[in-house]
Amino acid sequence: MPDKLDTIGDVTSSPAPSSYDEDFVAWTQYQAMVLREGKWDKMDLLNLAEEIESLGNSVRRELSSRLRILIVHLLKWHYQPERRIAGHSWENTINTQRNDIDDLLHDSPSLRPQVQERLTQQYGKARRQALQETRLAESCPWTVEQVLDDNFWPDAG
Repeated sequence: MPDKLDTIGDVTSSPAPSSYDEDFVAWTQYQAMVLREGKWDKMDLLNLAEEIESLGNSVRRELSSRLRILIVHLLKWHYQPERRIAGHSWENTINTQRNDIDDLLHDSPSLRPQVQERLTQQYGKARRQALQETRLAESCPWTVEQVLDDNFWPDAG
């Protein structure tokens, strides 16, 4: 019985239909197929290793981005109490980012030890982003636990 590789043509005796640089999506599909079929000699191992590493970096960048968005909205909440409105988008954004960060940390618990460092790094960026609208502190005034706590809402200073 022919294997899956044989059903798409004679790919077992020819190179990938597209190279990594020519058509990334086609390359990924081919790599997944040869991996499932155990055709190790058909795999583009160097580029595959680079892409796997890149996936981890992407998740770390997502954590940083979500922390930055969360901090910007916590700062706005803290320093602009007069602009808080029931059902305001700040509250929705804060809740969404906390939930999404929780999901990220659940799916990738190895990121948890990096949260404090990333919070510190992202505070400066978040501060600059919110600076035009608020009176901001020089360093993040909240702990990681407070930032990620669904029940924490900064009071006006």
